[in-house]
Amino acid sequence: MEEVVVATKHLADYRSIIGQAAYGELQAFSKKLKGKRIAHVNATSYGGGVAELLHSIVPLMTDLGLDVHWFVLSGTNVFFDATKTIHNALQGAPAGLTPAMEAAYREVNEANAADFHDDFDVVVIHDPQPAPFVRLVDHKGRWIWRCHIDLTTPNRSVLKLLQPYLQEYDAAIFSDKSYAPREVKFRKVVVSPPAIDPLSPKNREVTADERNAILARFEFEPARPVISQVGRFDPWKDPLGVIDAYRLVKQAIPDVQLLMIGSMAKDDPEGWLWFERTTRHAGDDPDIHFLTDLRGVGAIEVNVLQRETDVALAKSLREGFGLIVSEALWKRVPVVGGDVGGIRIQIENGRHGFLVSSVQEAADRTIELLRDADRRKAMGRAGYDRVRENFLITRYLRDHLRLYSELIK
Repeated sequence: MEEVVVATKHLADYRSIIGQAAYGELQAFSKKLKGKRIAHVNATSYGGGVAELLHSIVPLMTDLGLDVHWFVLSGTNVFFDATKTIHNALQGAPAGLTPAMEAAYREVNEANAADFHDDFDVVVIHDPQPAPFVRLVDHKGRWIWRCHIDLTTPNRSVLKLLQPYLQEYDAAIFSDKSYAPREVKFRKVVVSPPAIDPLSPKNREVTADERNAILARFEFEPARPVISQVGRFDPWKDPLGVIDAYRLVKQAIPDVQLLMIGSMAKDDPEGWLWFERTTRHAGDDPDIHFLTDLRGVGAIEVNVLQRETDVALAKSLREGFGLIVSEALWKRVPVVGGDVGGIRIQIENGRHGFLVSSVQEAADRTIELLRDADRRKAMGRAGYDRVRENFLITRYLRDHLRLYSELIK
């Protein structure tokens, strides 16, 4: 296992965004928890929403006086193949684990758990990768399983494999109440959707000089219509469907350009396969641009590229939450998203964007928005307000602090 070093953050910097009442509530929780030791454990420190959340809440908890540590697993290729299979199966894919995958999953967890000592008041285990820790580590503190996946239609064989572990946690956090499978007897279920950090490099305001310097590195033309999708190259994000929708849009609006923006995470071995499939599907279309961390696209670059987008796509087939939706709305960009669990949480259809269930519908709604600048602006403003009220990291931080207080008490 490896401990992650995080940047410094100060809650006071958020006060003007969230208001004095919310700021005071967080200060009150911090007084109850000052000095308490908290551990977070997950699979990777970069690439994906879980890492983004932890890079924000860990330093904010530290700023409030908690003693917080974040650890990531050390794993093998077979282990990450297994955990990706588990992830897909929990979201409904039919394939289960092979005996070799099960063995690797068990052995890597055992090896990592041997390095972890519970001298914490609260331990938060994120997603299936380290779920067995609860049975492999002697308990002292309260243990929480934070599930970032949509479990409404899980592969039953894989859920059954995890069930004995999940039932031993003191509490489980889901992004939506419907995600908690009934056959698992959780001791306590808490609903807390993820949230974005408005002051992170990906979401903060950018200067004109930053914008111009970053845009000069890329070949697309901001003056022409731009649609984009941000996210991993993953079958659940439907990147091939995004390109198909773009091609239908291009028949009606020939100047349109598509930005496929993503990163390659170490715990996602499928990412390279789907990146190759997506680039092959795009062919040699000069108006489809692949902008990834392989080309130096980090958080601030994603920020600028999202702000240059006219309509954001989030055409997921299954989505635990999808931070990219709130990220786009925060930048006042309407979103055409898949009509699935996590995106429904964020978008009210017709108010902040549109919920769609097919390639044709995605294209039709995108064309509609590209042709109506006034409606795009109105939806963008409504989306910004929705995120400010519901999906900022300070609300997510409050949810965690409240649960810690309840469990410790």
